[in-house]
Amino acid sequence: QVHLVESGGGLVQPGGSLRLSCAASGFTFQNFDMRWYRQAPGNERTLVAFIGISERTSDYMNSVKGRFTISRDNAKNTLYLQMNSLKPEDTGMYYCNTKIGAMNYWGKGALVTVSS
Repeated sequence: QVHLVESGGGLVQPGGSLRLSCAASGFTFQNFDMRWYRQAPGNERTLVAFIGISERTSDYMNSVKGRFTISRDNAKNTLYLQMNSLKPEDTGMYYCNTKIGAMNYWGKGALVTVSS
């Protein structure tokens, strides 16, 4: 059974940093692309960052380019999102995601609040 468990969220001041982690189990992590999504209150869930099977393949939504870095440790079955220079508009619930066949799998999310 696929499990994705996010951690590392919290309250941070504007300009601060956080690193999110997503522990994956129940599937062969190294064989699948991974994604981070976020959902702000009252908004739809949107794709923040993508990483392919190889770390050489990654992409970001425009508003986080240069500030966020997605990475993966296949030996630890863990996905990361390093978030720097955080802004209030980065506030939201962050979800780890993978797609296996026709199925999308989600964690329960990690709340990130950027506020002074």
